Amino acid sequence: MFITSIQGNAGRDDTPVAHNEWILPSIQAVHDVGRTEAVKSGDTAGLVLARLGLPASEAANIIHAAAPVYNLKNVHIGHKFQKKVSDQSIEITYQIDAKERLVLTAEPGKTWRAEMVQRPLFTRTNMVEGVIQDSLFYDAGKAGLEDALTIQLVNIFAWDIDFVRDLRKGDAFKVLYEESFDDEGRRVDYTILSAEFINRGHVYTAIRYKDKKGNIEYYDAEGRNLRKTYLKSPVRYSRISSRFSVSRKHPILGYTRAHRGVDYAAKAGTPIRAIGDGKVVYKGWKGGYGRFIEIRHTNGIHSTAYAHMRRYAKGIRKGSFVKQGQIIGYVGMSGLATGPHLHFEFRSRGRAVNPLRVKHKAAKPVPKTEITAFRLKAKEMMQIMAVQSQLNAWG
Repeated sequence: MFITSIQGNAGRDDTPVAHNEWILPSIQAVHDVGRTEAVKSGDTAGLVLARLGLPASEAANIIHAAAPVYNLKNVHIGHKFQKKVSDQSIEITYQIDAKERLVLTAEPGKTWRAEMVQRPLFTRTNMVEGVIQDSLFYDAGKAGLEDALTIQLVNIFAWDIDFVRDLRKGDAFKVLYEESFDDEGRRVDYTILSAEFINRGHVYTAIRYKDKKGNIEYYDAEGRNLRKTYLKSPVRYSRISSRFSVSRKHPILGYTRAHRGVDYAAKAGTPIRAIGDGKVVYKGWKGGYGRFIEIRHTNGIHSTAYAHMRRYAKGIRKGSFVKQGQIIGYVGMSGLATGPHLHFEFRSRGRAVNPLRVKHKAAKPVPKTEITAFRLKAKEMMQIMAVQSQLNAWG
């Protein structure tokens, strides 16, 4: 027997009752067992439910029933509503994202129930390896690594390798990663499980490890954290246009004076990152520095300065606390600047030091109580990469 859409509130006032016990749907025979409708531009949940054959009063009550779990005012173009009916019940499903769906169910003589349901994810593991001949992104793409994963790779090794200045022809990489797919077969995520990068003959290794507290970090094969107190550079994929010097001829003023920082040339609008956790102690115009931010870092000893910004990032103000890698502004040429660049300074106890020579301490290593488990994990990952590399070599 085929089931129809709900008609239980036909003829009633359309205003939903503001509590959970309000509607007892009646289910009648129809010719469609299941239908799907996607959210279109300008749609509301009510309009999509109407296209599924539900009257306005029923749609209003469905939206109200969902409210304690998910606000159906927040529907997104392309996301789907599905209606399924049977002898026993009617079910309305909304795909919230790749990981969750909203499910509303009603049985004859009973009220609507709303719940969030985790969508199953399916995974597979792949490995890509390659050699740098031209550029990292070009050669990684040629080897089969998508840009999103290449960016992950850069972020993992960013504390040890400057991917603008340090790369050389002949450098090599291996990346073991996991792909996740939703229950409709769409890929929803990538995660690097382990990686190896050979730069100037030095082998850097990364193992992804989740500790017992749920913290996820990347460590080398000995359990040392790859993350350092500070990033190597506040601007990704830029070149150094001027180095730290006690005597440099100023390009605008024309006379020689100290240049107590490093200039990173980059396109106007390039994001600028805080190199470490800290508090914004100055934000504003500062003479020849133009738009300027100073951050005092959490150890109380170090501070960093960022100058010539085009604009500040949203939410950044004096007194704000920022995290390592957080975008604080964008490259510009405010103040005394001949072209778009970031002037960056690193200060220790108030004295400017060369940022390129600062040795950064590593974050906490694998907990001692978990080092045995980590080493087993690391050994497994390295063996998988070695075996896969051999298979790749054999074709």
